[in-house]
Amino acid sequence: MSKVAIISLGHYVPKRILTNRDLEKLVETSDEWIITRTGIKERRVAAKGERTCDMAIGAAQEALAKAQLSVLDVELIIVATATPDHNFPSVACLVQKGLGAKNAAAFDVSAACSGFLFALTTAEQYIKTGLYKNALVIAAEKMTRILDWNDRGTCVLFGDGAGACLLGLSQGKNGILSDYLHAKGEFADLMYVSTYRKKPCDQTNSLIPAPHIVMHGQELFKIAVNSMAEAIEVAAQKANIKISDIDCIVPHQANDRIISAIAKKLTIPKEKVFVNIHKYGNMSAASIAVALYEAVEEGRIKSGDIVALVSFGAGLVEAANIIRW
Repeated sequence: MSKVAIISLGHYVPKRILTNRDLEKLVETSDEWIITRTGIKERRVAAKGERTCDMAIGAAQEALAKAQLSVLDVELIIVATATPDHNFPSVACLVQKGLGAKNAAAFDVSAACSGFLFALTTAEQYIKTGLYKNALVIAAEKMTRILDWNDRGTCVLFGDGAGACLLGLSQGKNGILSDYLHAKGEFADLMYVSTYRKKPCDQTNSLIPAPHIVMHGQELFKIAVNSMAEAIEVAAQKANIKISDIDCIVPHQANDRIISAIAKKLTIPKEKVFVNIHKYGNMSAASIAVALYEAVEEGRIKSGDIVALVSFGAGLVEAANIIRW
């Protein structure tokens, strides 16, 4: 069976930058505290009125332009998001409308921070079976909409953005070599969005009613390291490669200490791991999509390289893909 390959990539990040110094004015924290514990220096925040679907459309447009593919030729759109604009319609349908891709099927995938890899693997199966010739896979998040800006343990971590890729059948040796998806629902209470309508502060210090993220960070840390290391090991075994064969790992950008611990656990040099958390924080599903885009643009990933994408997220869910670029 032919392999499915990533044909092109796109991304979109909002213009507004929220620095650690800005957060010092909103909550009891410091630039040093945030950098030491997370590696984050700044993150992007969607403009007033800017929706999840708007960011998704921006990323999709770049991916389509780079692939030189007409929107009318797009056959499938899958959007990974934990922050949809509405319960329904799906973000994917809003993207279809925004792009004018009227010939495409469209639906969302919800797998929190692992959403992009779940969507990528899902789209791959549709193309492998011949149901569709191509698929536009997008990860888009407006995480700042569900933050409690009084909670320094969570509000410093997240940012907004979107990444996209176009998938199609490989024309050579490149393509997705293996996939791994797994869930550990017994840990679901370690990170979730509370529907209790408390009143967190927004960035202007006014009070707003909103659901908000609840996270037990210390408990998540060890599980995250073990889960992502395990996911890479399983995916590598499925691809019939050694860990040492991997040229670049693009992990979920949740915490730089987690990323360092994964590299140590796998005995992989940190130089082989792509990190951009210092610029964007945790963009949930969009993190890997944007990081992959930047790794390619910066020449960290080249044709023929073996690339590992790996993530974990609320659920808990973990995922990995091994790709020959």
